Amino acid sequence: MNDRSATRKHGPQAGIALLISIFILLLISVVAIALMVASGTESAMAGNYRTATGVYYAALAGLEEARGRLLSRNPTSFKNTAPTLIPTPLPVGQPVYIINPVAGENVAPWDRASNYPDAEFNPEFLSSGFALPNPSPSTNSVSTVAGIQGPSFKWVRINAVSEQWLHQGLGQDVAPFDGTIDSTPLFYDGTNLTDVPSSGSQVLEITSLAVLPNGSQKLLQYLIAPGPVALPPLLATLTLSGSPGNGVTFHAPASNSSYAVKGNDQDCSGNLTGLKYPAIGVLTNSNSDIVHVENGIPTAYQPNYTGVNNPGPDVENISSSFLPLSLQSPSQLDALAQSIIQNSDAVVITPTPSGTPPYLGTATGADLTPLGMSSINPLTVVVNGNLDISNWSTDGYGLLLVTGTFTYDPDTTWNGIILVIGQGKVNGSHMQYKQINGAMLVAKTRDLNNQVLTGPNLGGASVQFTDSMQGNGIQYSACWIQKAQPKGKYKILSFREIPQ
Repeated sequence: MNDRSATRKHGPQAGIALLISIFILLLISVVAIALMVASGTESAMAGNYRTATGVYYAALAGLEEARGRLLSRNPTSFKNTAPTLIPTPLPVGQPVYIINPVAGENVAPWDRASNYPDAEFNPEFLSSGFALPNPSPSTNSVSTVAGIQGPSFKWVRINAVSEQWLHQGLGQDVAPFDGTIDSTPLFYDGTNLTDVPSSGSQVLEITSLAVLPNGSQKLLQYLIAPGPVALPPLLATLTLSGSPGNGVTFHAPASNSSYAVKGNDQDCSGNLTGLKYPAIGVLTNSNSDIVHVENGIPTAYQPNYTGVNNPGPDVENISSSFLPLSLQSPSQLDALAQSIIQNSDAVVITPTPSGTPPYLGTATGADLTPLGMSSINPLTVVVNGNLDISNWSTDGYGLLLVTGTFTYDPDTTWNGIILVIGQGKVNGSHMQYKQINGAMLVAKTRDLNNQVLTGPNLGGASVQFTDSMQGNGIQYSACWIQKAQPKGKYKILSFREIPQ
């Protein structure tokens, strides 16, 4: 037999399996390469997103640090760490900075030779006639704790704004729409911007620059102002709480012909405005409370208590017009006091409690002196306990809230609002001739154990001055009441990211 007849013959498809294998390998390689490229792209996108997010929140941290440090009650506030850094009000064109350098960096924003100059101030304010001062006041960031570097912002600028600045230098007249666009600082009345200082709190602009080690940068900006904390309308010079069976106690100085409670409104300079308010208002429907108050005023001096109704004494029931339905019970009015403590930029003083009811300690004028109150820096001051300002001899400005007994000394003029809500007790026995300008509210919302009264009725307020106490009394002033309105936390009015 021929051996070749046993040899297998190959047809035209010889080697097709090899080609298919090679094709499949090529296809797998292409898919693998595509997956690797996609993975790399996703990693790059994730890295870019991480960088963008990181630099954004670093800049935001700078804005929030500045906003937080503007609150006086914060331990690291400017008032506590750099009390002269930011004047009140802050003049337009005088920015202040928080700087946050790492070792060896020059981050002075006002220095064009620094690593991170402020290239945004002049474009915003040159049209208003202001150039970046060199140098500008500054303070260090408090974001570095225990040697650990905090957020990577480089600097934060805080500055005032004006009508000329509004809308990036285009200029816009604001209330009262006087037709003049000028460099007067802007203020916020809780609803609108205005150029009237007495209408509200100053508007501030905060700008933050953040830079990451890879060079990524972000510039963010807030426009902020303290939001108002709502108070009930103060419709009488002296307002006293009372209730049936638990009446008002009032005793005026009997040997002082100068002592007066007047509802004839005066401006902050002492000029009469023509408006009139009750001299003393009682928060009760009981006529006996009005009689109690009138009986506490010496007959010879009753003409000194003037207001809406003359001749005096002008003592009126204002319960229906003074308190809204939401503030007519002890728990509701007491909650208002707590709201002032919790939601306002208040300086809270809590003296060491005593061991006897109502378990309240006593603060003195020495606790108020370091606060730096003035006519251009009125404060909200809360004393969680008793306050005795005997022989203090310093004037106060703003809102004073006392939850215990308030011992007043006419050696002090208080310009603003005095709220004695809690124990609802005021007394005094000293000799000088100053007065309270604004309004005072005394309301009993707590019992002798310092617990909130149960039931719908407020307790009877107690105001008892000795016969020999001097002083000129209380003068209604809507101007000082407005200036003393408590400031809330800084509200963000606008937010923007500045292109670079």
